[in-house]
Amino acid sequence: MKYKYNGGIMDERMEVFLETFSEELPEYLNEIALKAQMEHVPVIRRLTGGVLVFFLKAFAVKNVLEIGTAVGYSALYMAEGKKDIVIDTIEKVPKRAAQARKNFEKYDKRECINLIEGDALKILKELSDNQKKYDFIFVDASKGQYKVFAEYALTLLNRGGIMVTDNVMQEGEVLESRYAVVRRNRTIHTRMREYLYDITHSDDWNTIILPVGDGIAVSVKI
Repeated sequence: MKYKYNGGIMDERMEVFLETFSEELPEYLNEIALKAQMEHVPVIRRLTGGVLVFFLKAFAVKNVLEIGTAVGYSALYMAEGKKDIVIDTIEKVPKRAAQARKNFEKYDKRECINLIEGDALKILKELSDNQKKYDFIFVDASKGQYKVFAEYALTLLNRGGIMVTDNVMQEGEVLESRYAVVRRNRTIHTRMREYLYDITHSDDWNTIILPVGDGIAVSVKI
């Protein structure tokens, strides 16, 4: 059974067609993605993973910060795509962090993937206070906090570093009027629109929004 990527904004036929040009994944990644789907844990789509690996290779990235580990799928995807990187990845939910740690150990990635458990905002402040620097930051955590994550990313990235934020289209809801969105989703709808406006009108970032998967914003620190 193949993992099916649900909830994106791309036409499914187009997505399947483009996937035929992607590099073959190690079978264990497909197994992790399928298990995550069955347990209703969101993981990145294959095309999104391909974009991440493209940037890692094209910009000779050496170290990565990931905000939102989940079960470790995206970190493993990046580590498989570019063998000489080191990844720090942050996860708040204990159950998911435990599963991610198990996956990193099982597939022998402990030396290149460092799992940091805890609240992302607290950890980001500690990393910033310690003047930690990264070449690449991947954000796939609480969507309502993207603006704050980007503020920290600005201090944590080297000049010319890249930040990729995932799911910026919110399964297409961001395209809709605020009043066309169910009430419980209106706050995140507003915050995501504000984030996209700020990140594309900033003097600190050069940003493009790509209709890949559920939408990604690619921002280069100026």
